[in-house]
Amino acid sequence: MDPVVDLLLGASCVGCARPGRLLCAACRAALPREASPVGPDPRPAGLVPTFAATAYEGVVRDLVVGLKEHRLLGLRAPLGGLLADAVRAAVASSGVAGPLVLVPVPSRPGSTRARGHEPVHAVARRAAALLRAGGADVAVARLLRSRPGVVDQAGLGAAARSANLAGSMCCPTPGLRHLARRRPRARLVVCDDVLTTGATAREAQRALESVGLSVAAVAAVAATRRRLPTGPVTASGELSGGSLPCFGRTD
Repeated sequence: MDPVVDLLLGASCVGCARPGRLLCAACRAALPREASPVGPDPRPAGLVPTFAATAYEGVVRDLVVGLKEHRLLGLRAPLGGLLADAVRAAVASSGVAGPLVLVPVPSRPGSTRARGHEPVHAVARRAAALLRAGGADVAVARLLRSRPGVVDQAGLGAAARSANLAGSMCCPTPGLRHLARRRPRARLVVCDDVLTTGATAREAQRALESVGLSVAAVAAVAATRRRLPTGPVTASGELSGGSLPCFGRTD
């Protein structure tokens, strides 16, 4: 249905402005195909391993902004593909076995009302569909809710983001009961569109773990580029090795 909508609306490619599809065949073919471990620096204490498909720049940044801020729903598919790649990398590197549950990071209530949709949830659903098509046992669960009082993260540094987000998420009981009935032994992967300082991911992890759920990893479509330590992921979720240019959230 998305291609038909694109044509009816007279869309153009967000990457090269070519008339037709929201993402033309050439720009789609240029998207990355392998995700990597990423690491905010400084890394929030206790953060599980984090993975992203690419850097938050260029066409991928245009895709994220197009869906989130301009409601270009046809971009859910390519973004879902990138997130699925990050989840696959998380599963392969973290040794996660058995059923998976993708838990999208929630938007602030005001943002959801203004946008009229939850972009991360939509992308997570597309990613889960792709993973299931490949034989994986994957579901999406909206376990997290954002409490009032969180301000816009734009322009905040790592410490300010952590303070702003502390205690900002919770897991309502009905969602937990539903998960317990359907997937009692599932491992959780927190999903987001962009990873920056890791503060949002760490708060999501805290909220889930506070009600006894096990979080295996964090998967994101993209991560902001900065000089970060990169290398093999250790058991604690840290990255070992030298310092190389790496992907390393903007809300």
